[in-house]
Amino acid sequence: MEQLRSLSALLEYAKKIGAEKGKKKISVAKADDTGLLTALEEARVSGIADFYLVGDEKAIKAAAEKVGVDVANYEIVDACSEPEIALEAVKLVSSGKADVYMKGQIHTNHFLRGMLNKEVGLRRGKNTISHCYFHQVKGFDRIFFITDAAFNMYPDLSQKAQIVQNTVNLARAFGVECPKVAVLAAVEVVNPDMPATLDASALAQMNARGQIKNCIVDGPFALDNAVSEESAKTKGISSPVAGKADVFLVPNIDAGNMLAKAIVYFSENETAGMILGAAAPIILTSRADSPRAKLMSIAAAVVHADFGK
Repeated sequence: MEQLRSLSALLEYAKKIGAEKGKKKISVAKADDTGLLTALEEARVSGIADFYLVGDEKAIKAAAEKVGVDVANYEIVDACSEPEIALEAVKLVSSGKADVYMKGQIHTNHFLRGMLNKEVGLRRGKNTISHCYFHQVKGFDRIFFITDAAFNMYPDLSQKAQIVQNTVNLARAFGVECPKVAVLAAVEVVNPDMPATLDASALAQMNARGQIKNCIVDGPFALDNAVSEESAKTKGISSPVAGKADVFLVPNIDAGNMLAKAIVYFSENETAGMILGAAAPIILTSRADSPRAKLMSIAAAVVHADFGK
């Protein structure tokens, strides 16, 4: 497939998957929000996915009526408390009835407990589960993947390696054949007093030894020479990743959260995100996300689920 260079292209590719291979099924935990139902209905009508709506049936029907969504086109699973909703929603995925686990209006702690449930959850061995934001930013010719800005707070070297691999797999699902991964730090040289630069050097070596696959990992990079070829040239950095990075591995959640939100608020962009590394794609949207952002997360989960088949 061709590399997807915009979120609009992602949406069209998700539609193509639905038309040619059949729609994926998504299990939504606590689907009683009007904005959420608007996004689900657009995805359904566009041929991207079908949905299980898990939660209080009366509340779901009331919200659907407000935005003109016909619940006859959905399968509703009635459940009351948030812990029960999470378990019922995740069971649909772990049993194979659904392909994707999606957060609705449920509180994040209950949603994640469902995901991590030892009996019916989606944890895959000891693999590190991570979050990825993906951004289309005006002025750039590709989608950027930032990880981990929302899930792992202060990952160690082993966790960072798995976070990179999770994100590389998503980028490849978007058609990036060999993603270029920039391991970010405050500077672009290894400094023994700066742990992020030591991890960056180690990750690059792990990639060279085949421990991180299907990508090119290099670092440390300061953000400017990971994004700008001119900056990298000025600083004398010679690397296939310099100025051409697809994936940005941040040193910790503080740096990642600030970088992702700076993109959202300081640029003209489209942004969405999802959780990676589990037994199935997981959509963890914010209650404040627009219906469009939720739609893009749904499209990404469908594309990722298809790539994993």
